[in-house]
Amino acid sequence: MTSIDVQNLTKEYGTTRAVDDLTFRVLPGRVTGFLGPNGAGKSTAMRLVLGLDRPTSGTAMVGGCAYATLDNPLRKVGALLDAQAAHGSRTARDHLRALAVGNRIPERRVDEVLAETGLASVARRRVKTYSLGMRQRLGIAAALLGDPEVVLLDEPSNGLDPEGIVWIRELLRRLAREGRTVLVSSHLMNETASFADHLVVLGRGRLLADTPMREFIEARVRPRVRVRTPDGTALYRLLAEHGYEAAAQDNDFWTVEHARVDDIGRLTSAAGLTVLELAADEGTLEQAYLELTASATEFTATPVQTSAQQPLEA
Repeated sequence: MTSIDVQNLTKEYGTTRAVDDLTFRVLPGRVTGFLGPNGAGKSTAMRLVLGLDRPTSGTAMVGGCAYATLDNPLRKVGALLDAQAAHGSRTARDHLRALAVGNRIPERRVDEVLAETGLASVARRRVKTYSLGMRQRLGIAAALLGDPEVVLLDEPSNGLDPEGIVWIRELLRRLAREGRTVLVSSHLMNETASFADHLVVLGRGRLLADTPMREFIEARVRPRVRVRTPDGTALYRLLAEHGYEAAAQDNDFWTVEHARVDDIGRLTSAAGLTVLELAADEGTLEQAYLELTASATEFTATPVQTSAQQPLEA
């Protein structure tokens, strides 16, 4: 199957460097989440991969070729960058038929992707009557039209209702299981955590991380264990003897920093301590992401001071 290879990629707009010496590879058979703050260069990098912009230097290749050199590119690479791209006066079916003719795609695929994206019942309605979520589905249908080996989606969950979010999650996983190369840009950390296997993270145009998602989280969020016991004093003393720090929470819960469930379980069992609940307090993708990108965020809000913090002058 086909990979995406970005090598020393740089893109400058006047004095602004949107992408800065970027190198990473997106491999088939997994979903790669493409993350970064606003202005990090994600959309620019995707446009460079798709030949919509020319790099200042470096290369962005799909299967060893520049996108612009591909014959019938929609049959090799499917992409959604802008859900508003379809002409509002066309029906969804006519929009897809035009794309199919231009890329030598059998017309039967039009009806297949309309059904797959849940648009079959509204296929003859004009696109200008569609909601944002319906336009997103149409953009995804266009990306899948050529049954491509490579799929790039920019914020595919935008505008989707809960059912649609579950659907796109399952779709991405299926595409990866089929051996396709899947790159998905998103600002929704919890949603990305539900489908991504690997992460590429940008900040101010530069690569901050290129790693499996679980390793990304574990490297940045310290492990914790939650314990519930009726004898908190005994638990605190036991853990202190073995070098652990425990903090009391509500309802007989204790939090143990830098600890694993197996280790705490063995200690409490050997001591004969009654444990009502023992669980890992897993770090989240959002926590790890915010820790990594704190210094790479271009737009940050200043906390608003309330009247209690800062009296207003009369």
